[in-house]
Amino acid sequence: MAIKPATTEHRLEESTGCIAITAKYQNPDTLRSVWQLVNSLIPFIITWYLMYKSLEVSYLFTLLLSLLAAGFLVRIFIIFHDCGHGSFFKSKRANQIIGFTTGVLTFSPYYQWSHDHAVHHATAGDLDRRGVGDIWTMTVHEYNQANLWVRIWYRVYRNPFFMFGVGGIFLFFLKNRFPSKGARKREYISVMWTNATLLILFVILGLSLGITTLLIIHVPIMLVAATAGIWLFYVQHQFEHVYWDKSDSWSFVRAALEGSSYYKLPKILQWFSGNIGFHHIHHLSPRIPNYYLEKCHFENAVFQNTQPITLLHSLKSLQFRVWDEKQRKLIGFKNLRQLRR
Repeated sequence: MAIKPATTEHRLEESTGCIAITAKYQNPDTLRSVWQLVNSLIPFIITWYLMYKSLEVSYLFTLLLSLLAAGFLVRIFIIFHDCGHGSFFKSKRANQIIGFTTGVLTFSPYYQWSHDHAVHHATAGDLDRRGVGDIWTMTVHEYNQANLWVRIWYRVYRNPFFMFGVGGIFLFFLKNRFPSKGARKREYISVMWTNATLLILFVILGLSLGITTLLIIHVPIMLVAATAGIWLFYVQHQFEHVYWDKSDSWSFVRAALEGSSYYKLPKILQWFSGNIGFHHIHHLSPRIPNYYLEKCHFENAVFQNTQPITLLHSLKSLQFRVWDEKQRKLIGFKNLRQLRR
């Protein structure tokens, strides 16, 4: 069924109604936030130390421990993410301090990342405003009109091995080390301070433990955590019937509830990922702390209309590559070839 363009008045009414429901979940609980810091940072540090000690036993055991450390680092990134939204603490200053600290641990400059992520929230699902803080997604028409080199690069970019392997290295090790084009002074300084702090930490740890020891411990953690983080972000906005629309008919609420997934993970993975699987709730109201997202979802029937994506079913999203404007869904390159026949 065709979707009628939404008027400005309808969008405002629609947004106000749903967002009003979320208002009571937007107040951070300082004790819960502090406890989340404790049960994320301390286990991460302990696991990191155990990895160091395990080098005396077996590097295979070290690598196994890196999976656990990476899980805690993903959880730390969610704290960093909440601070960027101003939702982790009531105090703006507290969010900035913890945001910067967790940003250093996750190789992410706080103010620059927060700016780009805010743009992502304001433009998710809008076909006319792609390009900042999102995954490169071409429409069928754009792909067919592109020259050979653009098509080749797009296929490389959308290849799972590149996106979740090289992509993580590029984003966290390289891209985050430089200010974005047109970055404001605050974002620029954020990148510089993050880089300087990382350099100091690596010099201290490198001199204390040895640079080789430092690298063989921390690089695997970062690689696993980066891959998991990009996968989570990918699944949250790259599923078959994801919502996309032109600016003149784009709806904020539909972009949240239909353009962001409810990724139903096993409880242990839900814990490590800081409830970010309730992404439809998060996009509707980013001021909700991660520990209230599940509560908001299950206490309000309107949010349960979002079809959950299970861990097994999410693997299907790997085949989706381009947006088909006519069918209003993501399709794979194989389907794209069939459309040309």
